[in-house]
Parts: sequence; structure tokens; C-alpha cells
Amino acid sequence: MITLEDVSYRYQRGGRDAVSGISLSVSPGECLMITGPSGAGKTTLCMAASGILEHEFGGEKRGRVTILGKDVREYPGLPEIASHVSVVFDDPEAQLIFTTVEEEILSALERSGLSPAEIGQRLASILEITRLAALKDRPPHALSGGQKQRVALAAALALGTDILILDEPTAELDEEGTASIVSVLRDLKAQGKTILLTEHKYSHFRDLVDRLVVMEGGRFRAIGTPCELITDRSVAEIVIPDFSGIRSSFPCRPHEGENPVISVRDLGFLYGDVPALAGVSLDVYPGEFVAIVGENGSGKTTLIKHFIGLLHATRGSVTVDGKDAKVTPVSELAHSVGLVFQNPDHMFFADTVAGEVMFGITNLGIPEPEAVLGEVLSRCRLSGARDLYPRWLSRGERQRLAIACVLAMQPKVIVLDEPTTGLDGKESREVMEILRQLQAEGRAIVMVTHNHEMARECADRVVTMRAGRIVSDTRNGA
Repeated sequence: MITLEDVSYRYQRGGRDAVSGISLSVSPGECLMITGPSGAGKTTLCMAASGILEHEFGGEKRGRVTILGKDVREYPGLPEIASHVSVVFDDPEAQLIFTTVEEEILSALERSGLSPAEIGQRLASILEITRLAALKDRPPHALSGGQKQRVALAAALALGTDILILDEPTAELDEEGTASIVSVLRDLKAQGKTILLTEHKYSHFRDLVDRLVVMEGGRFRAIGTPCELITDRSVAEIVIPDFSGIRSSFPCRPHEGENPVISVRDLGFLYGDVPALAGVSLDVYPGEFVAIVGENGSGKTTLIKHFIGLLHATRGSVTVDGKDAKVTPVSELAHSVGLVFQNPDHMFFADTVAGEVMFGITNLGIPEPEAVLGEVLSRCRLSGARDLYPRWLSRGERQRLAIACVLAMQPKVIVLDEPTTGLDGKESREVMEILRQLQAEGRAIVMVTHNHEMARECADRVVTMRAGRIVSDTRNGA
């Protein structure tokens, strides 16, 4: 179905090949999963396999890619390839252009040649299996990250192609959403569809995957069945996250007698006439690590956006470092709170990694800017990328760059929305160790995550949300 023969690619202004000497053949009906550290070349491989590199990107290309036995260079363009291959990118927003969820899916179905009755039946089926029926009339831009990811996948399924290339299709989904997508892919595989996907959630896909490919530094480190590869300890370290011992290595300091650095009282918020938060009350103290968990659309991201003044309460109050977040300018709140977005691309605008980090340092007048820049790039393992264009980085690298931008501004509170998205097991642990170290230095950490194990092992408290409310607030054991 897809073959890559000695494929190498270097992005414009890239210092090295993103992939180098890659050869791979994906058979009809096969499910092949690619994993590895951020920057390993996983997304680049997907773009090569889908013909996108050939038809949409400059840069230096070598080798040969064929789809259904035809060289991708022989296809007139991506529309012709898209009749055979559906692609879901790691940034779902890049694919959502219509005003409602239903229109996104219909736009693909209407190109399928089906009758109106068949289109209606197919639409209803796709909405059901992707759990989007209740959201069909909502604008995609108003959805949570996980909901947007499901919409992008639904639109890809609507095309009905025999080949699916999925770049981290469950990265922003909760446990239930991930299980639902795995079930969908299992059915598609049973129908004979060919699936190439990049993922970090090995445990969810283990029984679905025929072959596992581990990439590192633009090359293949290992290829084999999941059972074969997982016995290699160095591979298991990448594939299976291990957060044990992190909390005990950096104990939480007591906060008795201190005032909360964030105080939320009876917070309510509406998106138009749709309630997103209702009666939320929460205190976060200096030097505390709080994890907020819950299903997609439960209100987690909406809540933390109030901490930095990006949203203003419909009712109730949010106080940050003694300031009313509803009336305090965002620029002033940024001295106290730094927010790392769920999609790091929302934060970037500079031409270089160093420029992104220096923007906050300069605007807040942080002393010794060059020293601070060097320290945060080193902490986030980006020293070698300081002169690269941010959007050429891998998803995991962009995530670490977003964290670096916030760290550089030296806030009292660091708020992170899904900070390990796009990271392998080893990298996820490293990020958690960085955050616990920052906590030990006196900063409060608030983390939104779908990873319940990570929340238990790394945070002092786990706050669970459901339907815009806090349903539990528990303290983890020492």
C-alpha cells in the first residue's frame, strides 16, 4: 500500500535530516504504530508517507515514496492522493474550517459519491462512533482540544479511504475517548483498512498493532511485533511511562498559615448560553502541585484560563496573588501566573526558539536575560534548537518550548494544560521531574491531565471535574 525507499528529508533551515535513510513497507490491512522521542522524525515520516512532503513542502528530499504502487511525484497533487489516503495531523485545528461539527463531516461525505440517504446514514454512524452526536451543531473552535481531535478523526473517517495515516490521534483524548477511537480503528482494520499511526499510548493500542516501529534521531531504532520489542528495557522506557517515586523525591512543603496564591469562589462561566462551569471553588497554595483531571469537555481548560484572565467569570470570583483576575490586565497577571496551552502553537510567533523565550523575558524586564535564556533552554533540553524556527520542531519539542517560555518569566504559579502531550515515557517523566523541582523551589504547579496515573504519582492533590463542577478533591499519600 505504501513504501518508502531510502527516504531522507531536511527542512529548510534545518540543521540535520529530520529522517535519514528510511525504508519501510506497509502492507494492505496492516496496523503499524510508530513511536519514539519528540524530534525522532515520526511526523515527518507520516508527511512523507502521505505525499505531503513532496507536494506541499520545500526542503531537501531524497529517496522514493509510492502509494498503491505509484510514485507520489506522479500524482498531480494532494487532492488526487486524498482519494486514497486520509490524514489526521497532530494539530486537529489545522484541519477544521467549517462553522459546525456536522458541516466538517458532511464536507467529506459529500465528496464520496453517496446518495443523500446514504450520506445521512453514514453521518449518523460517524457521529455515534466518535461520540459527537451531542456536539454536531457546535462550532469546532468552541470545543475542547480532545473534542476537536475527535472531529478531525470523524472527518477523516467520512472520506472512506482504504489508507489512514494518523499522527497522534488520541493525544488530547481522555481514557474513554481513547478507548472509543481504538475500538473504531479495530473495526476499520477488520474491514481491511490499512492504518499507519504515531502514538505514545502503547498500552491502549498493544492488541491492535501488528508491527511497532521505534524511531530516534530520524532513523529506525527497532522494528518488530510489540511482544518482541517490549522485552528490550531501553525500548520499554520509551514506550511505557514510569512515574514512580517522583513525588517522594520532591516532597511538598507545608503551607499552614499561608494565603492561597489562587482562590476560586463559586465560579460560573457560559460559552454563549452553554454552561461550562457551575459553582467551582478551589484554593491553590504556594509550593503545591495540583492535578486537575476529568473527561474532555468537563471544564478543566475553561477553569485554568480564568487564572490568567483569558476568560472572565460569569459569576463568582477568581483571585490570583491577591488580584481580582476579572479586572486585572493579562499583562499584570503574567507576573504571577504563566500558562502553557494545550496546543503550544497558540503561543508562538517569533522566528527562532530563542526569540520566543526572550519575548517574555524582555517584556517583563527579567534581570540577566541571556543567563535566564540559557538556563531554561537547558532545563527543557532545547539548547541545540535555539536558532531553529519553532514550527519546524516536533510536537514534543514545541511542548517543551512552551514550558520554557513560561519558566523564563519566573511566575509564582505555573499552569500547564496537558504538558506531556507528544512526549514519550522517558520524556514525560523528565518533564514531571522538572515541575517537581520547580515546586521544590517554591512555585505552585497546576496541571490539567488525562493521565490519572501521572496525577497520582506526581501531584500532591487530584481535583476531579465533571460537567463543569468539582466532584472530588483528594490528597495523594506521601
